[in-house]
Amino acid sequence: MKLGAFPDLKLHLTASLSSCVIFLNGMSLSERCDLAVNLESKGCEMQFIERPGVKVEVNTTLPSTQVAPRDLLVQLPPGGETSFVVEVKQLERYPVDLYYLVDVSASMQENLDRLKTVGMALSHRMRDYSSDFRVGFGSFVDKPVSPYINVHPLKIENPCKDYEIQCRPAHGFIHVLPMTDNMTEFTRVIQQQQISGNMDTPEGGFDAMLQAAVCQKNIGWRPEAKHLLLLMTDQPSHLALDSRLAGIVVPHDGNCHLENNAYTKTTNMEYPTIGQLAEKLMDNSIHSIFAVEQGQYKWYEDLIPLLPGAYLGRLQKRASNLKDLVIEAYKKLLSNVELEVAIQDHHVHRFHINITAVCPKGSQATGINKCSNVKPNQTVFFNITVSMKDCPSEEEEILIFVKPVGFNETTTVRVRPTCSCRCRELGRCLDERDDALCGAGEEQDDLSPARDCKLGGSGPDCSGRGVCVCGKCVCDHTNLGTVNGNYCEVDDFSCPYSHGLLCGGRGQCISGECRCESGWTGESCACPASTEPCLSEDGLLCSGRGKCVCGSCRCDDPRRSGQFCEKCPTCDYSCQSHWKCVDCHLSNGFSKGKAKECNRTCSPLVDYVDGIPGMSSV
Repeated sequence: MKLGAFPDLKLHLTASLSSCVIFLNGMSLSERCDLAVNLESKGCEMQFIERPGVKVEVNTTLPSTQVAPRDLLVQLPPGGETSFVVEVKQLERYPVDLYYLVDVSASMQENLDRLKTVGMALSHRMRDYSSDFRVGFGSFVDKPVSPYINVHPLKIENPCKDYEIQCRPAHGFIHVLPMTDNMTEFTRVIQQQQISGNMDTPEGGFDAMLQAAVCQKNIGWRPEAKHLLLLMTDQPSHLALDSRLAGIVVPHDGNCHLENNAYTKTTNMEYPTIGQLAEKLMDNSIHSIFAVEQGQYKWYEDLIPLLPGAYLGRLQKRASNLKDLVIEAYKKLLSNVELEVAIQDHHVHRFHINITAVCPKGSQATGINKCSNVKPNQTVFFNITVSMKDCPSEEEEILIFVKPVGFNETTTVRVRPTCSCRCRELGRCLDERDDALCGAGEEQDDLSPARDCKLGGSGPDCSGRGVCVCGKCVCDHTNLGTVNGNYCEVDDFSCPYSHGLLCGGRGQCISGECRCESGWTGESCACPASTEPCLSEDGLLCSGRGKCVCGSCRCDDPRRSGQFCEKCPTCDYSCQSHWKCVDCHLSNGFSKGKAKECNRTCSPLVDYVDGIPGMSSV
């Protein structure tokens, strides 16, 4: 069936196609997705405006005991906004995993002795809060390289040699005991620990914390338990970039590097950043507890707000309050329900997210993501509003993770941007690629289907900078400049500039590259193709001592200088090479008249002055 048999239908399709082309002309595809009022002002008729709505689907198949829902699908157009509620329930008597991460430098001797007696007592106290309590243990000092330790061979083996006591070698992190409920074994392991030593004041605590967080299988973190990581130290911790002092410049990769329970990359990778440490603690549902002595309390106090789910406590002399500190920290951390939101890095700028926490007592505040004093079996509601500013370059599913701090359950929000409409494909007003739309009949040869819009017969239509309408490219217009050419391959903005002009004013910008006029070369057509500017008076290129690069001499010998590499006052053979010139001047005298004759055959090596300042005539 030919379209010509139905003239009215043909007229309608042609008119619709024309409307689409006219509206598209002078605009990029992205400009066709806008608010309805803006589209109308641009000349788009109401009948062609589509209004995609917001759609939210909840996946009810995933089980949840603490966080609901677990999975959401949101279809969102640019400028669209939607809201949903996430429920977080605080349970009673969680299983608890507590990992002691202890600084075993020499100044921590008394605190380590106290730890040897506290394990059993803490286990009995925790029975009031958990029926399933396990502990583990690891130690750290610092990176075992200079300047953090003394690298004299005898001091490496025994850092405490000057004090006539035996110490263990310094180490970045050693995992000693996996999670266990055997308190007798825990006490035995602690009693076997020896102190170590290092040179500088800060320790490698954050290095060790990251390994304890990400090495889940080695440590023995249980998925169903609350994870507590206790850092005991009397000193501040090294931060990222501190390791540059030791010549260590490789950024930390955030992965587990334990072999035979020892951290193997301590001398190869930098200390982690605070953001990196916070991310790994969150990813592995870990609450951190900092038990530090009074002298370093302020230093850690400034960092705690940067670590979600962290608690800071003062460690009294000889760690006499360690048991009470752990109990208080556990109660405080579990009574706080805090929400964190993570978006893929390259999409963060595209979304605006607002959280309103509705706490058990009914209080709520916009922009607050935390409730305090939450009791077991109480539920906190978080009203979350998500809006998307614009569309990604490619239509892809964007993931947003809503995670309560310290919980092992997460709400995954899958955002599917609604960024295409029926009037998008190849500039047509319908999805179908029907030859009839462009007039396949003999009378419409100028409206052939979209088959001739690829530069060189391959690559994207219209060089990716326009749409193909009936075999011809309609190029995008941007604020940067003009796009033109049969395949939208030419523009006046994407090539290098020279002297303030695109392609130096000596070429044409095609597909991001300068096509230079005859006689010019280089990325920005700034270099003359001729080597004439590099010819010295003797007719040699750069006096035979260099190459002509972009119209200037580049000397082979770095000691040479001058426009033609003719000068070299420090070259060993300078006297021999310039003897003819000196002899010419001597033979003809130093009068300015005779000097002109010499200058025809050699470069002027002398200048004429009336006298030398500070010298009297003889």
